[in-house]
Amino acid sequence: MSIGYRFAEYIPPQDDKQGFESLLKIFLQLVMITSGDVAEALSWLSSLDKQYGLTGDDYGIGDFIEDLKKKGYIDENPQEEGVLKLTAKSEQNIRKSALEEIFGKLKKGGKGSHATPQTGIGDEASTDRREYRFGDALEQISMTDSIRNAQINHGLSDFRLTEQDLEITETEHKTQSSTVLMIDISHSMILYGEDRITPAKKVAMALAELVKQKYPKDTLDVIVFGNDAWQIEIKDLPYLEVGPYHTNTVAGLELAMDILRKRKTPNKQIFMITDGKPTCLKEGVHYYKNSFGLDRKVVNKTLNLAAQCRRIKIPITTFMIASDPYLQQFVDEFTKVNNGQAYYSSLKGLGHLVFRDYGRNRKKSF
Repeated sequence: MSIGYRFAEYIPPQDDKQGFESLLKIFLQLVMITSGDVAEALSWLSSLDKQYGLTGDDYGIGDFIEDLKKKGYIDENPQEEGVLKLTAKSEQNIRKSALEEIFGKLKKGGKGSHATPQTGIGDEASTDRREYRFGDALEQISMTDSIRNAQINHGLSDFRLTEQDLEITETEHKTQSSTVLMIDISHSMILYGEDRITPAKKVAMALAELVKQKYPKDTLDVIVFGNDAWQIEIKDLPYLEVGPYHTNTVAGLELAMDILRKRKTPNKQIFMITDGKPTCLKEGVHYYKNSFGLDRKVVNKTLNLAAQCRRIKIPITTFMIASDPYLQQFVDEFTKVNNGQAYYSSLKGLGHLVFRDYGRNRKKSF
Protein backbone atom coordinates (compact mmCIF):
# COMPACT_ATOMS: atom_id res chain seq x y z
CA MET A 1 0.00 0.00 0.00
CA SER A 2 1.34 3.44 -0.92
CA ILE A 3 2.14 5.80 1.96
CA GLY A 4 1.78 8.87 -0.28
CA TYR A 5 4.10 11.90 -0.31
CA ARG A 6 5.91 13.67 2.49
CA PHE A 7 6.61 17.37 2.07
CA ALA A 8 9.34 19.36 3.82
CA GLU A 9 11.05 22.74 3.42
CA TYR A 10 13.32 22.78 0.36
CA ILE A 11 16.93 23.56 1.26
CA PRO A 12 19.04 24.18 -1.87
CA PRO A 13 22.44 22.50 -2.13
CA GLN A 14 25.32 24.52 -0.73
CA ASP A 15 26.97 24.79 -4.16
CA ASP A 16 23.71 25.96 -5.80
CA LYS A 17 24.52 29.64 -5.36
CA GLN A 18 23.69 32.22 -8.00
CA GLY A 19 26.24 34.01 -10.14
CA PHE A 20 26.08 37.37 -11.85
CA GLU A 21 23.56 36.48 -14.59
CA SER A 22 21.06 34.94 -12.17
CA LEU A 23 21.33 37.85 -9.73
CA LEU A 24 21.00 40.31 -12.62
CA LYS A 25 17.58 38.89 -13.57
CA ILE A 26 16.35 39.38 -10.00
CA PHE A 27 17.89 42.86 -9.77
CA LEU A 28 16.24 44.03 -13.01
CA GLN A 29 12.85 42.83 -11.72
CA LEU A 30 13.37 44.63 -8.40
CA VAL A 31 14.53 47.84 -10.01
CA MET A 32 11.35 47.91 -12.10
CA ILE A 33 9.19 47.47 -8.99
CA THR A 34 11.07 50.30 -7.23
CA SER A 35 10.60 52.58 -10.27
CA GLY A 36 14.32 52.81 -10.97
CA ASP A 37 15.53 53.29 -7.38
CA VAL A 38 18.81 51.36 -7.50
CA ALA A 39 19.57 51.70 -3.76
CA GLU A 40 16.16 50.34 -2.76
CA ALA A 41 16.42 47.47 -5.26
CA LEU A 42 19.86 46.49 -3.91
CA SER A 43 18.52 46.69 -0.35
CA TRP A 44 15.71 44.29 -1.30
CA LEU A 45 18.21 42.01 -3.02
CA SER A 46 20.33 41.92 0.15
CA SER A 47 17.23 41.02 2.18
CA LEU A 48 16.38 38.22 -0.25
CA ASP A 49 19.97 36.97 -0.05
CA LYS A 50 19.78 36.92 3.75
CA GLN A 51 16.47 35.06 3.67
CA TYR A 52 17.12 32.58 0.85
CA GLY A 53 20.90 32.36 0.62
CA LEU A 54 21.22 33.52 -2.98
CA THR A 55 24.99 33.96 -2.77
CA GLY A 56 27.90 32.12 -1.20
CA ASP A 57 31.31 32.87 0.29
CA ASP A 58 32.92 33.02 -3.15
CA TYR A 59 30.51 35.57 -4.61
CA GLY A 60 28.46 38.00 -2.52
CA ILE A 61 26.16 40.98 -3.12
CA GLY A 62 29.16 43.33 -2.81
CA ASP A 63 30.85 41.48 -5.68
CA PHE A 64 27.62 41.71 -7.66
CA ILE A 65 27.42 45.49 -7.14
CA GLU A 66 31.01 45.90 -8.35
CA ASP A 67 30.23 43.77 -11.42
CA LEU A 68 27.14 45.91 -12.13
CA LYS A 69 29.43 48.95 -12.25
CA LYS A 70 32.17 47.26 -14.30
CA LYS A 71 29.73 45.83 -16.85
CA GLY A 72 27.96 49.20 -17.28
CA TYR A 73 24.58 48.45 -15.70
CA ILE A 74 24.74 51.13 -12.98
CA ASP A 75 26.73 54.30 -12.54
CA GLU A 76 27.21 57.11 -10.03
CA ASN A 77 24.78 59.99 -10.44
CA PRO A 78 26.94 63.02 -11.37
CA GLN A 79 24.44 65.38 -9.67
CA GLU A 80 24.23 63.44 -6.38
CA GLU A 81 27.44 62.03 -4.93
CA GLY A 82 27.15 58.42 -3.77
CA VAL A 83 23.77 57.91 -5.46
CA LEU A 84 23.61 55.10 -8.03
CA LYS A 85 21.53 55.28 -11.20
CA LEU A 86 20.62 52.94 -14.03
CA THR A 87 22.44 53.23 -17.35
CA ALA A 88 20.93 53.00 -20.83
CA LYS A 89 22.24 49.42 -20.96
CA SER A 90 20.10 48.48 -17.94
CA GLU A 91 17.04 50.22 -19.36
CA GLN A 92 17.34 48.25 -22.60
CA ASN A 93 17.87 44.98 -20.71
CA ILE A 94 14.72 45.62 -18.67
CA ARG A 95 12.74 46.11 -21.89
CA LYS A 96 14.23 42.95 -23.43
CA SER A 97 13.45 40.96 -20.29
CA ALA A 98 9.83 42.15 -20.40
CA LEU A 99 9.59 41.29 -24.10
CA GLU A 100 10.82 37.75 -23.51
CA GLU A 101 8.55 37.26 -20.50
CA ILE A 102 5.36 38.44 -22.22
CA PHE A 103 5.74 37.57 -25.90
CA GLY A 104 8.37 34.84 -25.75
CA LYS A 105 5.71 32.11 -25.74
CA LEU A 106 4.01 33.26 -28.93
CA LYS A 107 4.36 30.66 -31.68
CA LYS A 108 4.30 31.24 -35.40
CA GLY A 109 0.85 30.36 -36.73
CA GLY A 110 -1.39 31.36 -39.59
CA LYS A 111 -1.01 34.70 -41.27
CA GLY A 112 -2.45 37.36 -38.99
CA SER A 113 -2.08 40.91 -37.76
CA HIS A 114 -0.08 40.37 -34.56
CA ALA A 115 3.72 40.25 -34.78
CA THR A 116 5.65 37.27 -33.36
CA PRO A 117 9.42 36.87 -32.93
CA GLN A 118 9.60 35.03 -36.29
CA THR A 119 9.81 36.73 -39.65
CA GLY A 120 6.57 36.48 -41.62
CA ILE A 121 5.44 36.63 -45.24
CA GLY A 122 5.77 39.95 -46.98
CA ASP A 123 9.23 41.20 -45.98
CA GLU A 124 11.97 41.70 -48.59
CA ALA A 125 15.69 41.12 -47.96
CA SER A 126 17.97 44.13 -48.32
CA THR A 127 21.76 44.50 -48.59
CA ASP A 128 22.00 45.83 -45.01
CA ARG A 129 23.66 43.70 -42.34
CA ARG A 130 23.49 43.87 -38.53
CA GLU A 131 24.30 41.81 -35.41
CA TYR A 132 22.01 38.96 -34.31
CA ARG A 133 19.20 39.88 -31.88
CA PHE A 134 16.87 37.72 -29.83
CA GLY A 135 13.88 36.66 -31.96
CA ASP A 136 15.60 36.79 -35.36
CA ALA A 137 14.58 33.95 -37.69
CA LEU A 138 17.14 31.36 -38.78
CA GLU A 139 16.59 32.20 -42.44
CA GLN A 140 17.80 35.76 -41.76
CA ILE A 141 21.29 34.59 -40.75
CA SER A 142 23.93 35.33 -43.37
CA MET A 143 26.06 32.19 -43.05
CA THR A 144 28.93 33.45 -45.23
CA ASP A 145 29.36 36.63 -43.19
CA SER A 146 28.87 34.78 -39.89
CA ILE A 147 31.56 32.16 -40.69
CA ARG A 148 33.93 34.94 -41.79
CA ASN A 149 33.34 36.70 -38.44
CA ALA A 150 34.03 33.45 -36.57
CA GLN A 151 37.35 33.01 -38.41
CA ILE A 152 38.40 36.58 -37.61
CA ASN A 153 37.29 36.40 -33.96
CA HIS A 154 38.56 32.91 -33.04
CA GLY A 155 41.03 31.82 -35.72
CA LEU A 156 41.15 28.54 -37.64
CA SER A 157 42.96 26.62 -34.90
CA ASP A 158 40.13 27.27 -32.42
CA PHE A 159 37.26 27.62 -34.85
CA ARG A 160 33.80 27.97 -33.32
CA LEU A 161 30.62 29.87 -34.18
CA THR A 162 29.08 31.86 -31.31
CA GLU A 163 26.07 34.13 -31.06
CA GLN A 164 28.37 37.17 -31.20
CA ASP A 165 29.64 36.03 -34.64
CA LEU A 166 26.20 35.82 -36.23
CA GLU A 167 25.29 38.46 -38.80
CA ILE A 168 21.74 39.10 -39.96
CA THR A 169 20.43 40.14 -43.34
CA GLU A 170 18.17 43.10 -42.61
CA THR A 171 14.68 43.17 -44.09
CA GLU A 172 12.70 46.01 -45.56
CA HIS A 173 9.05 46.11 -44.65
CA LYS A 174 6.58 46.97 -47.36
CA THR A 175 4.68 49.36 -45.12
CA GLN A 176 5.29 51.55 -42.10
CA SER A 177 3.17 52.17 -39.05
CA SER A 178 2.87 54.84 -36.38
CA THR A 179 2.00 53.69 -32.88
CA VAL A 180 1.05 55.62 -29.75
CA LEU A 181 1.42 53.74 -26.48
CA MET A 182 -0.92 55.00 -23.70
CA ILE A 183 -0.22 54.08 -20.05
CA ASP A 184 -2.64 54.57 -17.17
CA ILE A 185 -0.87 56.02 -14.09
CA SER A 186 -4.00 56.74 -12.03
CA HIS A 187 -4.21 55.91 -8.32
CA SER A 188 -6.36 52.85 -9.01
CA MET A 189 -3.25 51.15 -10.44
CA ILE A 190 -2.08 50.59 -6.83
CA LEU A 191 -5.45 50.66 -5.04
CA TYR A 192 -6.45 48.09 -2.39
CA GLY A 193 -2.87 46.84 -2.12
CA GLU A 194 -2.82 45.56 -5.72
CA ASP A 195 0.29 46.46 -7.70
CA ARG A 196 -1.02 46.98 -11.22
CA ILE A 197 1.59 49.51 -12.33
CA THR A 198 4.49 46.99 -12.37
CA PRO A 199 2.65 44.61 -14.77
CA ALA A 200 1.62 47.67 -16.79
CA LYS A 201 5.25 48.79 -17.09
CA LYS A 202 6.27 45.28 -18.16
CA VAL A 203 3.68 45.28 -20.92
CA ALA A 204 4.68 48.80 -22.00
CA MET A 205 8.38 47.95 -22.16
CA ALA A 206 7.71 44.69 -24.00
CA LEU A 207 5.62 46.49 -26.61
CA ALA A 208 8.21 49.26 -26.96
CA GLU A 209 11.03 46.75 -27.42
CA LEU A 210 8.95 44.67 -29.86
CA VAL A 211 8.30 47.71 -32.06
CA LYS A 212 11.94 48.87 -31.86
CA GLN A 213 13.33 45.40 -32.72
CA LYS A 214 10.89 44.21 -35.35
CA TYR A 215 9.91 47.51 -36.96
CA PRO A 216 12.80 49.97 -36.63
CA LYS A 217 11.37 52.21 -39.36
CA ASP A 218 8.09 52.65 -37.52
CA THR A 219 7.40 55.58 -35.16
CA LEU A 220 6.54 54.96 -31.51
CA ASP A 221 5.30 57.68 -29.15
CA VAL A 222 4.57 57.07 -25.47
CA ILE A 223 2.05 59.01 -23.37
CA VAL A 224 0.80 58.62 -19.80
CA PHE A 225 -2.61 59.66 -18.54
CA GLY A 226 -4.04 60.48 -15.11
CA ASN A 227 -6.07 63.65 -14.58
CA ASP A 228 -4.38 64.89 -17.78
CA ALA A 229 -2.20 63.29 -20.47
CA TRP A 230 1.39 64.06 -21.47
CA GLN A 231 4.17 62.57 -23.57
CA ILE A 232 7.27 60.79 -22.18
CA GLU A 233 10.38 59.12 -23.63
CA ILE A 234 10.75 55.34 -24.01
CA LYS A 235 13.78 55.43 -21.70
CA ASP A 236 11.54 56.77 -18.91
CA LEU A 237 9.33 53.65 -18.79
CA PRO A 238 11.15 51.82 -15.93
CA TYR A 239 10.81 54.92 -13.73
CA LEU A 240 7.04 55.39 -14.04
CA GLU A 241 5.16 55.89 -10.78
CA VAL A 242 1.47 56.13 -10.00
CA GLY A 243 0.23 59.59 -9.01
CA PRO A 244 -2.75 60.78 -6.96
CA TYR A 245 -4.72 60.91 -10.19
CA HIS A 246 -8.09 59.91 -11.57
CA THR A 247 -8.31 58.20 -14.99
CA ASN A 248 -8.87 60.66 -17.82
CA THR A 249 -8.94 58.17 -20.72
CA VAL A 250 -10.49 60.85 -22.93
CA ALA A 251 -7.44 63.14 -22.51
CA GLY A 252 -5.16 60.24 -23.37
CA LEU A 253 -7.09 59.34 -26.51
CA GLU A 254 -7.29 62.98 -27.64
CA LEU A 255 -3.51 63.44 -27.25
CA ALA A 256 -2.86 60.12 -29.04
CA MET A 257 -5.07 61.19 -31.95
CA ASP A 258 -3.33 64.59 -32.14
CA ILE A 259 0.07 62.87 -32.36
CA LEU A 260 -1.10 60.42 -35.03
CA ARG A 261 -2.64 63.20 -37.16
CA LYS A 262 0.88 64.60 -37.62
CA ARG A 263 2.30 61.25 -38.77
CA LYS A 264 2.46 60.69 -42.51
CA THR A 265 2.61 56.88 -42.33
CA PRO A 266 -0.29 54.96 -43.92
CA ASN A 267 -0.98 52.77 -40.86
CA LYS A 268 -1.73 54.17 -37.41
CA GLN A 269 -2.65 52.47 -34.16
CA ILE A 270 -3.01 52.99 -30.41
CA PHE A 271 -1.91 50.60 -27.64
CA MET A 272 -3.62 51.39 -24.32
CA ILE A 273 -2.53 49.84 -20.99
CA THR A 274 -5.07 50.39 -18.21
CA ASP A 275 -7.04 48.81 -15.39
CA GLY A 276 -10.15 49.68 -17.32
CA LYS A 277 -12.28 52.31 -15.65
CA PRO A 278 -12.34 55.95 -16.87
CA THR A 279 -13.24 58.28 -14.00
CA CYS A 280 -12.42 61.81 -15.12
CA LEU A 281 -13.06 64.48 -17.77
CA LYS A 282 -11.63 67.97 -18.14
CA GLU A 283 -14.24 70.64 -18.87
CA GLY A 284 -12.54 73.97 -19.45
CA VAL A 285 -10.26 74.51 -16.44
CA HIS A 286 -12.29 72.20 -14.19
CA TYR A 287 -12.28 68.43 -13.76
CA TYR A 288 -15.40 66.30 -13.71
CA LYS A 289 -14.64 63.27 -11.50
CA ASN A 290 -16.53 60.21 -10.34
CA SER A 291 -14.67 57.15 -9.00
CA PHE A 292 -17.81 55.28 -7.91
CA GLY A 293 -18.77 52.78 -10.57
CA LEU A 294 -18.88 53.63 -14.27
CA ASP A 295 -20.10 57.20 -14.73
CA ARG A 296 -22.41 57.44 -17.76
CA LYS A 297 -21.09 60.88 -18.80
CA VAL A 298 -17.44 59.80 -18.69
CA VAL A 299 -18.09 56.43 -20.33
CA ASN A 300 -20.11 57.92 -23.20
CA LYS A 301 -17.41 60.46 -24.04
CA THR A 302 -14.78 57.69 -23.97
CA LEU A 303 -16.85 55.42 -26.23
CA ASN A 304 -17.47 58.32 -28.64
CA LEU A 305 -13.71 58.72 -29.08
CA ALA A 306 -13.32 54.96 -29.62
CA ALA A 307 -15.91 55.20 -32.41
CA GLN A 308 -14.17 58.27 -33.86
CA CYS A 309 -10.87 56.35 -34.00
CA ARG A 310 -12.65 53.55 -35.83
CA ARG A 311 -14.01 55.99 -38.44
CA ILE A 312 -10.53 57.36 -39.18
CA LYS A 313 -9.09 53.81 -39.25
CA ILE A 314 -7.08 53.95 -36.01
CA PRO A 315 -7.47 50.58 -34.23
CA ILE A 316 -6.99 50.50 -30.45
CA THR A 317 -5.44 47.48 -28.74
CA THR A 318 -6.19 47.51 -25.01
CA PHE A 319 -4.04 45.69 -22.45
CA MET A 320 -6.29 45.25 -19.42
CA ILE A 321 -4.27 44.84 -16.20
CA ALA A 322 -7.10 43.73 -13.90
CA SER A 323 -9.56 40.89 -13.48
CA ASP A 324 -12.64 42.75 -12.17
CA PRO A 325 -15.66 41.58 -14.22
CA TYR A 326 -17.35 44.99 -14.42
CA LEU A 327 -14.11 46.62 -15.58
CA GLN A 328 -13.70 43.93 -18.24
CA GLN A 329 -17.27 44.61 -19.31
CA PHE A 330 -16.35 48.23 -20.06
CA VAL A 331 -13.20 47.20 -21.98
CA ASP A 332 -15.32 44.72 -23.96
CA GLU A 333 -17.73 47.47 -24.95
CA PHE A 334 -14.94 49.94 -25.71
CA THR A 335 -13.11 47.40 -27.90
CA LYS A 336 -16.28 46.41 -29.71
CA VAL A 337 -17.12 50.04 -30.54
CA ASN A 338 -13.62 50.57 -31.94
CA ASN A 339 -13.63 47.16 -33.70
CA GLY A 340 -10.24 46.72 -32.08
CA GLN A 341 -8.42 44.14 -29.99
CA ALA A 342 -7.89 43.51 -26.28
CA TYR A 343 -5.59 41.48 -24.06
CA TYR A 344 -6.73 40.59 -20.56
CA SER A 345 -4.19 39.67 -17.89
CA SER A 346 -4.55 38.84 -14.21
CA LEU A 347 -1.97 40.12 -11.74
CA LYS A 348 -0.74 36.58 -11.07
CA GLY A 349 1.47 36.64 -14.13
CA LEU A 350 1.71 38.13 -17.57
CA GLY A 351 2.65 34.81 -19.16
CA HIS A 352 -1.04 34.05 -19.58
CA LEU A 353 -2.93 36.52 -21.73
CA VAL A 354 -6.44 36.32 -23.11
CA PHE A 355 -6.61 37.96 -26.52
CA ARG A 356 -9.89 39.35 -27.85
CA ASP A 357 -10.00 40.44 -31.50
CA TYR A 358 -13.32 42.10 -32.28
CA GLY A 359 -12.28 42.84 -35.86
CA ARG A 360 -12.20 39.09 -36.57
CA ASN A 361 -14.53 38.00 -33.77
CA ARG A 362 -11.89 35.70 -32.26
CA LYS A 363 -10.87 34.89 -28.72
CA LYS A 364 -7.83 32.84 -27.73
CA SER A 365 -5.55 32.25 -24.76
CA PHE A 366 -1.80 31.78 -24.64
